[in-house]
Amino acid sequence: MLRRAWKPLAATTVLIGTPSYLYYTFTKQQTFDLAVKVRGADGKPVMANRTFSLLTTNAVKDRLIENASSDSFSRPDSTVWRYATASVAANDPLEDAHADAIIARDPSDPSAPGDWLFFTVMDGHGGPHTSRLLSKTLINAVVLELSSLIHSSDVPKSGLLEKLKLIFRTSSPKSREDPQNPEKISLAIRNAFTKLDQELINAPLSVLAANLDAESIKKNILPDLSKHPLALQTMLPAVSGSCALMAVFDTAHRHLYVACSGDSRAVAGIWEENEQGQGSWRVEVLSEDQTGRNPNELKRIQSEHPPDEAGSVIRAGRVLGGLEPSRAFGDARYKWPRDVQDVLNRAFLVGNDQPLRPPPSSFKTPPYVTATPVVTHRDFDFGSSHFVVLATDGLWDKLSSEDVVALVGGHLKGLKGVVSKTALPGLVPTTSGAPTVEGKDKKRNNSTGSWSFEDENVSSHLIRNAFGGGDAEGLRKLMSIPAPIARSYRDDTTVTVIWWEDGQEGNAKTVTFSSDNIKAKL
Repeated sequence: MLRRAWKPLAATTVLIGTPSYLYYTFTKQQTFDLAVKVRGADGKPVMANRTFSLLTTNAVKDRLIENASSDSFSRPDSTVWRYATASVAANDPLEDAHADAIIARDPSDPSAPGDWLFFTVMDGHGGPHTSRLLSKTLINAVVLELSSLIHSSDVPKSGLLEKLKLIFRTSSPKSREDPQNPEKISLAIRNAFTKLDQELINAPLSVLAANLDAESIKKNILPDLSKHPLALQTMLPAVSGSCALMAVFDTAHRHLYVACSGDSRAVAGIWEENEQGQGSWRVEVLSEDQTGRNPNELKRIQSEHPPDEAGSVIRAGRVLGGLEPSRAFGDARYKWPRDVQDVLNRAFLVGNDQPLRPPPSSFKTPPYVTATPVVTHRDFDFGSSHFVVLATDGLWDKLSSEDVVALVGGHLKGLKGVVSKTALPGLVPTTSGAPTVEGKDKKRNNSTGSWSFEDENVSSHLIRNAFGGGDAEGLRKLMSIPAPIARSYRDDTTVTVIWWEDGQEGNAKTVTFSSDNIKAKL
């Protein structure tokens, strides 16, 4: 009896036990070892092996799309605009930011109809405070400056004197200068960046001035404002920093403006066909990386300081040997005089246990950093095949401008699967237009290996290929390294891709924006 009962019990054990063993085998957390820099017993940095959990393929995909979004909208001229954005962090929290806005022209505007399209990426450093503030204010600042420019000449002069001038004029009247010509628009964008940074840098000084009474000034007493509600709110965006890259599309005039302050980069892909009907993507770099390794930036900075500082303003490609971008918002350590830094540090930061680092030793004649951007203008045919990529330097550390145009071109073509790097040029030919001015001392080796075409979001697609592409295991390892160690192997990376197409095409799926999407008129 007992023996007969044993057989079904044994069978049950096998049925239950085997799947349990397989489940344990296939779900056991995989790990990998990595040599990282740590502090030894004597306080000096040494290399030591550390073990980290390895993300699954699905977990990697989740991280690539965690901060990804895409949208599209159609306009009365049948153009369908599409854009996609994605961010992947190396820091915790993420120090990058981005913003966008679509603003319809006011019907009273002589250039109407048409839209202003704004897209920005911000690359923060020293914390997320500056980039987050810019994501809420930079587009608004530019819109305000453009609106002032466009409407400043709306009201013509009138009165008896003006009428007499018209009666007795002996020469033909001069035509009114168009306030929306590219030179004036570019200047307005430059001014908006510069003014916003001045407000950001001066905000703590305004708070301090408002809290100094006559008695304190007379006795030279500095108040402790560390608990003031605006203490950290104004100081942190000023002392951290952020690069900013903006693309402004003026669809009424078919103009594109790119404003760059820092080492983020904008690149365009332009489809061209020859007489035989064979096409290729022309790579047009729309901005220069602004670091001390850019000869134009080096010359500019040296010209702004005394000759005896020519050898110290840029060291190892960095401002005063420290800050890599030569243009940025915030970074008050490179802008405020020493005595101002000392006063604001004692008034706002010491009491919060967040003291300001002293300026570099070669700091003599500030400011050394500016937020004033380089603004470039191009005529654009919005009826043909183009795309524009805006990305923080985390992408360009890993991929060249040519790589990015080929990868976006392949994505738009519908490529799927893994493609060897040697095969992609035959599938997605590219040609050279405006060259890249590299701001980094980076040596990429993208001639071997493979690319991966599997992400629906084209910006996530670019980040995947920057961090490993077809090398699935390499991608998993790089994405598995936690902050802050990850920062030694990759940077925060934010990418926005904008493209447009003829809405009459059969495969063009349009999503029309509601009134909530098209914002207040300019």
